[in-house]
Amino acid sequence: MSDKFDVVSFLNEEAKGKPMQNTRSDVKNIHTTGTTRPPTREELELKITEAQQKLADLKRAQEELERARAALEEAKRRQVEFQTGRQEIIRELTRGVGILEKSELKARQEAEQLSKTLAGLKDALAKVQAIRDETWTKDNYQVELTKALTSIENARMELNSAKLKWPILTTSSPNVEANSDVSTSSIHPNTIANIKFRELCKLGLAFSWPIAAVILIVAIAFMIIYIYHK
Repeated sequence: MSDKFDVVSFLNEEAKGKPMQNTRSDVKNIHTTGTTRPPTREELELKITEAQQKLADLKRAQEELERARAALEEAKRRQVEFQTGRQEIIRELTRGVGILEKSELKARQEAEQLSKTLAGLKDALAKVQAIRDETWTKDNYQVELTKALTSIENARMELNSAKLKWPILTTSSPNVEANSDVSTSSIHPNTIANIKFRELCKLGLAFSWPIAAVILIVAIAFMIIYIYHK
């Protein structure tokens, strides 16, 4: 009984083991066949197309990054230019405003003083021009003369005070300056420094030849007299 059981058990195990071995070998053969065969032409072309597409995508992405980098650099440059330019123009404008404010204040003060001085000179001029000596009589002559002299003296004091404040009043008139310039230019039209050596030689010859002619005539006369007496 035991021998029969063993044989049957062995046959059953043999029958069960064979299909398992065949199945594993078939799957192994299938995998081996799929991994070792060379790629076809279509597969290679597909791979090349995919690689080219990836390169194109990478190149496009690189160009976009380059444009983005250039835009950032330009934005940075403009930002630096803005900050530097703002600081510089604020500094210059502040300096200019300060200078002009001082000049404006000084000019306003000078204008006020000038207005006062001008009003004083006009008043003094009006008082002097208002003197009518032809209307004086024998009775009021001394009084009017005293008033007139007082007005003239006050006007002179007002003018002298104005000259001290405004030096422009002490300068000569344009006509006087023009005449002085003309006279100065007429005094020195041709100085010796401006005359050339050749012209100096001509002038020397012009001055000396009459003397030389006289000396020559005298020498000839002496020679004639000497020959005649000999």
